Amino acid sequence: MTTLFRLSIFEHEQDMVYLPRGINTLFSHLSFGGNCLCCSFSNSKKDEISVSSSLATKLLLPQMEKVHLFFHEETLHIGPLVGIFSAGFTGSLLRPIGGRSLFFAKLLSHVKSTGGSAFLFGTHHINWENGTINGYFYTDKGWIQQLIPFPHVVYDRLPNRRVEQYETFKLVKERLQKEYLIPWFNPGFFNKWSIYQLLQQEQSVQTYLPETRYAPSFDEIRDMIHRHQTVFLKPVNGSLGKGIIQISYDSQENRYDCQYRLGTENMQRTFYQFDTLASHILSDLNLKDYLIQQGISLIRRHERKVDFRVHTNKNECGMWEMTAVAAKLSGRGSVTTHLKNGGIVQTLDELFASASKVKEIMAKLQTASLLISSVLENRMEELIGEIGFDFGIDDRGNVWLFEANSKPGRSIFSHPKLHHEDVRTQQLFLAYAKHLAEKSIQEPEVLYT
Repeated sequence: MTTLFRLSIFEHEQDMVYLPRGINTLFSHLSFGGNCLCCSFSNSKKDEISVSSSLATKLLLPQMEKVHLFFHEETLHIGPLVGIFSAGFTGSLLRPIGGRSLFFAKLLSHVKSTGGSAFLFGTHHINWENGTINGYFYTDKGWIQQLIPFPHVVYDRLPNRRVEQYETFKLVKERLQKEYLIPWFNPGFFNKWSIYQLLQQEQSVQTYLPETRYAPSFDEIRDMIHRHQTVFLKPVNGSLGKGIIQISYDSQENRYDCQYRLGTENMQRTFYQFDTLASHILSDLNLKDYLIQQGISLIRRHERKVDFRVHTNKNECGMWEMTAVAAKLSGRGSVTTHLKNGGIVQTLDELFASASKVKEIMAKLQTASLLISSVLENRMEELIGEIGFDFGIDDRGNVWLFEANSKPGRSIFSHPKLHHEDVRTQQLFLAYAKHLAEKSIQEPEVLYT
């Protein structure tokens, strides 16, 4: 059981806690994150929890408006205290993590409505000897740094795959998880081929998967082009549509059309022999870093290909929700629908004139995204709190999964009509963190077995 209450601090030299009316006082300790102290408990006439200034100082309580109360044996836990782990800190309080400071400020600003406290930190902010972190908090007056105990939960927001491979970051994660039993969620960037292999093992989601092969040979590429007419070559660890090549085959003219992006230009080249295409385009690629995927005849609007970005999040009960859906229309001459390649974002209401069509598409995407989210969670050994999916729908209404991202981009939320969804996805990261904190306190065996 958890409940949300307003928190107040009162001046007193003794370690005391006044609990909201109706809550029993049969506790001997108050805990916050990694800190736990013996204190005395009494009831107040208010619907809030009041902590003496002496106790608040010792527990390293930051400023919090509301907190959840977690009850376990003789200890009352308040929180959750959520640490957001990242890299690229500047040392400046104005923009502590450079260009991503605004993103994290928006994320942390939702703590007031969800309860508890959240902060940003990196490897060099950890004091292992004292069990403390000099974390960054976002307040009404801007960024501040404050010493706090180890958190209940860590949310992984490392910026890219390269940084993720550094041994220092791996050791921090391993130590906090194994030595301190701190749940760590959304670790690691998904590998396209690994995700495909996982999903291919589950019969219930196989119909969503286009034919995909890893490290294809020239012969395999030729075979798939001739069978599907259109294929995509994708970097197995790529993102933002970088490095994607589309190859289409016209059997009547025996023509191969290649589309790709070079710098800021959308390029198109035509070949009349596969061997010529291979020598001019494919020979420049390290195909061991690529996969080839069946092209899908996507629905179109105004001659632009349409695919769909769908976000799913775990909620405060640890259940998956579809939190955001948007259509992405490809740029003129672009292989992908990414905004940097000239793509545009529309809501489903803008894309489809019929309300029944919107409802139909929403239902299909919800069924697919929630099912695949559950399958990925069950087949992976890590805690996952959010996933971004790229889906396509073909001319016959079939749904296809193109990609799943553990750290999805948020460019779709620049659309003014998706503000509510943007807020919801950010609030749910804290709600899921609360769920994990509760489990780690009351039922740790659920997380660690």
